[in-house]
Amino acid sequence: MAASLAEIADSFFKPAVNDLVPYEPGKPVEEVQRELGLECVVKLASNEGPFGPFPQAREAIERATAELNRYPDGGAYRLRAALAERLGLRFEEIAVGAGSDGLVDCLCLASLDHGDEIVCGWPSFPSYVIDARKLGAVPRLVPLRDERYDLEAMLEAIGPSTKLVYVCLPNNPTGTTNTREELDAYFDRVPPHVLTVLDQAYLEYIDDPDYPDGVEEYLKRGRRVVVLRTFSKIYGLAGLRVGYAAAPASVVTAIGKVRRAFDITTPAQEAALASLDSPDELARRRALNAEGRTRLDEILREHGLEPAGPAVGNFLFAQVGKDSRPFFERLLREGVIVRPTHGFGAPGAIRVTVGTEDEHRFLAEALDRVGPLARTG
Repeated sequence: MAASLAEIADSFFKPAVNDLVPYEPGKPVEEVQRELGLECVVKLASNEGPFGPFPQAREAIERATAELNRYPDGGAYRLRAALAERLGLRFEEIAVGAGSDGLVDCLCLASLDHGDEIVCGWPSFPSYVIDARKLGAVPRLVPLRDERYDLEAMLEAIGPSTKLVYVCLPNNPTGTTNTREELDAYFDRVPPHVLTVLDQAYLEYIDDPDYPDGVEEYLKRGRRVVVLRTFSKIYGLAGLRVGYAAAPASVVTAIGKVRRAFDITTPAQEAALASLDSPDELARRRALNAEGRTRLDEILREHGLEPAGPAVGNFLFAQVGKDSRPFFERLLREGVIVRPTHGFGAPGAIRVTVGTEDEHRFLAEALDRVGPLARTG
């Protein structure tokens, strides 16, 4: 019999860590199939794109396998240079990370001390809160208004200890966004000691002239802003974890000091680089997502749910009662994985990702079997 492992008391760990509720990822398809004995399972929980990497990215990944005995380029030189050229920025104004959430972590590590504050809308992306709390910083959570970020109320929540303000555009999990006029008004009033983090992880899905480009309209005009983007969504590279930030050079330098040296793998760098010159495929996926989002909205409404809107990303958000877990569990037993949004600050709602036509059909049939009582609790 193996010897018992040492017991490490909670008192050994930082109080800020003991108090954390970790991010809860969506269940893998294989786990649900094994647990419930299901042959077919559809995952509509994690805002992944329904399509895999671009063909050029697949080829780049294959080529990269021959050099996997070597460490990746720790500075991601070629990827950063390519992104800088496309965005009209300097190399020193581009940082890369393990997804955009990896860059959120780096920004917190570089800027937040115990007692510092961050401000964000709520419900919203949990990493903003988790990454602040684990450093002993204080999140100031501002309730959404009409299921969108209330930028005026967020300005009122900013204090002398506020360092970071997050604007999730569009907001995850509600899928809603703010207008250019609202963002302009926010930047006109935000205090000069604050760094705004404009999270545009779903930028490529949006085809709306009123949706602002954070790089062109705020960063290049001298605003104190970091713009986050990712290859995890429309580019189909969620499994490789690669995102990037456009920011003033001093912020990029600070990120480089706290980021792990080799956290962007060679396949991730090569796949992201190979994905940059595919405007036709981007347009195709954007159009399919818009069609799929419309159909998903119809399906949810047909079954008694009212998605928040207008949604502009690749997911929908709907209230189902006081506690969404029973509804989530019923759908899970029918082979559909959606996301209960307790960790996002919305315990009575679910988030459903846009899928393929076949996945939507499977969802509709599962909702038929679940029955007309869509709301629980």
